[in-house]
Amino acid sequence: MKFKWFQIFALIAVLSIVISACGGVAPLGENSNDDTGTESTEPTMEALPEGDGPTVVTGKVEYTDLFFTMGVAEPVIILEDQGGFVARDRKFLIPVESQIMGQITSDFYTSPFTYSLTLPAQPKGTLNDVDHDGQTDTGVMIFAVAYWTNTWGDPYLERRDQGGGGWSSAYASTRVSTDSDAFLEVFGGQYVVFAPDENQQFPSDFGADKKLFTDDDPLMSLPAGWSVIDMDQTPFAIDRSEDPTLDLYEPESAALDDFTQMSYTEAFDAMLEKFRKEYAYTEFKDIDWDAREEEFRPRFEEAEKAKDAHAFALALRDFIWSIPDTHVGMDTSALGEDFAADIAGGIGLALGETNDGKIVARYIIPGGPADEAGIEFGAEIISMDGEPIGDVVSAVVPWSSPFSNPEIKRLQQLRYATRFRADKGQVEVAFMNPGGTEKTASLAVVSERDSFSVTSFAFGQPATSLPVDFKILPSGYGYINISSFSDNQVLSIQAWEYALQYFNQNEVPGVILDMRHNSGGSGWLADQMAAYFFTEEVVAGKGSSYDEVTGEFYMDPASDALMIPPREGLQYTGPVVVMVGPACVSACEFFSYNMTIKDRAIIVGQYPTSGAGGGVEAFLMPENTYVQMTVSRQMDADGNIHIEGGGVAPNVRVPVTVESFQRELAGEDVILEAAEKVISEPKGAGVTPSAPPKIASVGETESAFSAGTAFLEDKKREEYTAEETSIPGVLTYTVPLVKSETLIWAYYWCTTTKEILDQNFSQIDVTFELNGEEVPLDQFAVAELPSGGNQCRIIYTALSDWKSGEHHLTTTVTFKSPINDGMGDYPAGDYVSEYSVFVP
Repeated sequence: MKFKWFQIFALIAVLSIVISACGGVAPLGENSNDDTGTESTEPTMEALPEGDGPTVVTGKVEYTDLFFTMGVAEPVIILEDQGGFVARDRKFLIPVESQIMGQITSDFYTSPFTYSLTLPAQPKGTLNDVDHDGQTDTGVMIFAVAYWTNTWGDPYLERRDQGGGGWSSAYASTRVSTDSDAFLEVFGGQYVVFAPDENQQFPSDFGADKKLFTDDDPLMSLPAGWSVIDMDQTPFAIDRSEDPTLDLYEPESAALDDFTQMSYTEAFDAMLEKFRKEYAYTEFKDIDWDAREEEFRPRFEEAEKAKDAHAFALALRDFIWSIPDTHVGMDTSALGEDFAADIAGGIGLALGETNDGKIVARYIIPGGPADEAGIEFGAEIISMDGEPIGDVVSAVVPWSSPFSNPEIKRLQQLRYATRFRADKGQVEVAFMNPGGTEKTASLAVVSERDSFSVTSFAFGQPATSLPVDFKILPSGYGYINISSFSDNQVLSIQAWEYALQYFNQNEVPGVILDMRHNSGGSGWLADQMAAYFFTEEVVAGKGSSYDEVTGEFYMDPASDALMIPPREGLQYTGPVVVMVGPACVSACEFFSYNMTIKDRAIIVGQYPTSGAGGGVEAFLMPENTYVQMTVSRQMDADGNIHIEGGGVAPNVRVPVTVESFQRELAGEDVILEAAEKVISEPKGAGVTPSAPPKIASVGETESAFSAGTAFLEDKKREEYTAEETSIPGVLTYTVPLVKSETLIWAYYWCTTTKEILDQNFSQIDVTFELNGEEVPLDQFAVAELPSGGNQCRIIYTALSDWKSGEHHLTTTVTFKSPINDGMGDYPAGDYVSEYSVFVP
């Protein structure tokens, strides 16, 4: 799909050393400085261009946006119906019947790519009467050639493919403005129009208001059939050539800013000016750009004077690291040797911080320096080289900088605190083993990477994985791992829908979503995947970006980020738990936040997400160095900055303890264990319902039974053995409902003959209680029916209209004397079934 500028990519770029989250801003349009308000006369029919009109349109699409191909699996070129723009209808959906598909005729992943589009003899687009003469005319069909991607459903673009509706603002044959004073107005480019006869007119210019399809537009006549209208000429020109060329425009705001040909200092000045204007969180983070200029410009000047590319890279790195934003990053491959040298040495020890604030040994390499010095797993580390360990950790500047979330920064500082250059020699460590007293030892710095690797956020993760993968856990709950929103989008959606459809078809009682290792991608894709857990459209948030006209950040009031649910069969309405962690970045965080809307899911984890809550733009610096910065300010539906800085915090915090470190090293997943515990507690637990369920009449009950209505037992979680059900006692059942539904509440007993059945029931008493109140037996239907060669009697009713909360039903069956059903003996006593029914 093609994102309009206000539909933000939140994505991740994996750099050579620094793992830095990124979000992409969907393409913007250009401004027009042309004065197109001149008058033009209506041409006579004799003045109309000659020719039969276009039959095939060809052209190229040149792109420099480094995120353009991200996740794209099915790019398409279409003749895009402009009915939405003519009516200024931002929710206009391109009708399927008007979608004329072109062919991409070269490698899409190499810019520029080319296309060819054959025009039909009789198109089926929207007819637009645009001559504003007060009379009803047949009108003309107006199209732009446009690039899109198709992610959902069939080969045609549906609403989600179209970004919710509207018209193309980028990579189309039209030029579209994103200035706040002319937002999404077409100001140039080319239209392909079809006139059904020779009596139709079309604007020949923009008119005094510089807007198209308004009352002040001067007019010109159109020949019947296809024509290309060139709006970059004054007055507009009509092209009737058989095979016109229409190249699609990459907006200036989407095009790559390239500072590679500047000097180091000139490039720094250009970069700093870009940050001053376009960085999304200057005020939010209280960033002083003047102070940064004073601090860093001299270093760029020195690097330029010395013609020192390494000094330039270090200066750029330190500037980037000074901005507390995970989305701000650079390609640090030029500093690979520096990184390797800084982390070359270790002491066979990795640090962790427990919830009680202690910094402990969370990993010891057997036979390594720490092990040989007597430091045990779980030992409290008190100091290093005489400095309190807390101060040591706080002073560390990790190579994975910068960070939006201080809590995530702390984890990386702990990781890097035990990395040293090889020539460090020794480190003096004061420690206290569990149950012991404080000791001090000198540890040799040796070449080892194990203690560094084990604390990586990606430790234990496979080198490759599908973007969406699922399974059924032994507990019976569904599990989906979503590892990326930047991979093949068609594959992602197909796997996603397959998983959710499988869960629905198999009545999986709850789903756990694993977002712990997802570095982001398309924010639109993340929003729409979250929408599968909702039954109605939900506004997920808002966004704003820098506006050149006002010099301020502009938020289009009509550009809410919207979650659009799929068809009902693909919606999952059961309980959901989302597992998060520090490696959940950017679009992953938007997805996780979306799942908190309307308390749709419970968030479980030891730590919050990364806190990278914006959209980014990439540009190039000298030495062909990739740099990215946050240019889109993302907010919740009320306009509050909601993710940047703090991330998405767990509702349920899994304790971080020495024991949890030990269990994780042993391969146990303590967070998944906690998630399964949380989801096993049904929604509605602890809530007193406003009323009991409705008890059906006998007639309604019999009809429900005949229709195959499910029994309470069909929804229960527990299973008991035949031995357990054959003796007196209390059996408890948990019945979690996804929503209110009609269920049969019954007791049934089977014997080998009718005579035995009657004799047994002379010794059986049955009582039913609903929320502590006994329900008279005359409200129950009674039926006798054969089953598997036996004769059975069922006493039952139908319950519906379950109110939210926790309902309690008890069926007590008293055998007044020992009973034999013709198959076995049953002791006298009370056989009690207690049902707890939970309704969200």
